[in-house]
Amino acid sequence: MIDKPGDTWSFVAAREPAVFPAAEVHGVPGVQHAADAGRTLCGIRGRYLTFYLHHFEPQYLASCHTCRGLAEAAPTRPCAQERLHDRLQADAPDSPLREDLLTALRRGARIAIWITAPAAGLTRHYARLDQLTEGAGPAAAALAAGGPSITLARVEDAGRGGAAHRYLVVLPFDGPPRIARGPLPPQDPSGPTVLPAAPAR
Repeated sequence: MIDKPGDTWSFVAAREPAVFPAAEVHGVPGVQHAADAGRTLCGIRGRYLTFYLHHFEPQYLASCHTCRGLAEAAPTRPCAQERLHDRLQADAPDSPLREDLLTALRRGARIAIWITAPAAGLTRHYARLDQLTEGAGPAAAALAAGGPSITLARVEDAGRGGAAHRYLVVLPFDGPPRIARGPLPPQDPSGPTVLPAAPAR
């Protein structure tokens, strides 16, 4: 859904399965549980658990059957495009650039990167400020003020017959999002998609 949007793409059709952190019960290695709010979905309290950084995998053969059923029945969550769209609609200053990006996200524009890291590293490796033609100054200033941690997203819109653009979105923790834009090269070696981990449940 993220990489190959089509004419029928929509936020509703692109919703994603719910995700949960993986956990194991002390003394019962190998059996994977789904964690939620300090306990497993099947009701085991957190003090008896070891939590892991990866997600619970319902298809894992040794997963808890109760957790598997409850995880698979959990409501789906918004896709990355919808989450970024709603964040920008709520917090980004109104501008033609913002409206163009919101429209692109509603069409399913590809999110190539969405990552939180030290601002210096993001600027050096991912921002590509020299390729931006609109809004580069405020975006660069937000990155420069980002300090030890800031969130950056890069959205690639093929244009649907019009101009193709790459959008840079800087999401400070203590300020409004900043949006910049430049042309999208025809063959952009942008690498694998990097999306945010699921929020803590």
